[in-house]
Order: sequence, then structure tokens, then C-alpha cells
Amino acid sequence: MGEELRWDVESTCPTCGFALAVCGGDLPDEMRGRLLSEHGRAKLQVTPPAKNAAIMRVLRAELGIGLDGVRAVLEQILTGHYSGTLPEVELLARKLRAAGIEAAASRTVG
Repeated sequence: MGEELRWDVESTCPTCGFALAVCGGDLPDEMRGRLLSEHGRAKLQVTPPAKNAAIMRVLRAELGIGLDGVRAVLEQILTGHYSGTLPEVELLARKLRAAGIEAAASRTVG
């Protein structure tokens, strides 16, 4: 599919007009924290009956984690506790749907 998350920030000084643009692939922790603080978290939901093995294959491929890590993430997803920024969670939901698993990203309340 070729889908990946990217970020960019632009800033211009109102006094001197100096402009700066920064972008990249991996979102810096400070920026991620700011996004979560300002926009809230999104939750990943899968619709039963989802096959755990199929979910785990997608998680390993997309998150680049080992078997122990993928089991922990799977447990978070199945119990409704897996969350992140809306773009992060939506991309993962798209990858799961492409693998035949009903998945959705939704904003958390509160």
C-alpha cells in the first residue's frame, strides 16, 4: 500500500519574518505528547470474531515488535485499551482492514 505517517511543522517569526520548516517520519516524543494533549487519544477497536493470529501478523509487520510485545499489544486491543494519536490508530486500522479484519479508530472521550 505504501502508506506511512509523516509529520511537518512550520513556524514564522512575526517580527523578522524568519521561517523554519521541519519534517520527518518518526514523530518525536515531545510532539506526540503535545498532539495527544491537544487532540486527545484515539482507540483501536476490532470487531469479533477477529482471528488473533491474523491481528498479530499485522501488528508484527506494522509495529516491528517481537512475539512477546505483539501479545501484549493484542491484549490491549482486545480489552479496548490500545490507543494513540488518531493518525497512528487509523493507519493501523486500515492495515487490519486490508488483512480482512474489521477494525476502526475512534476518539476517546474524557
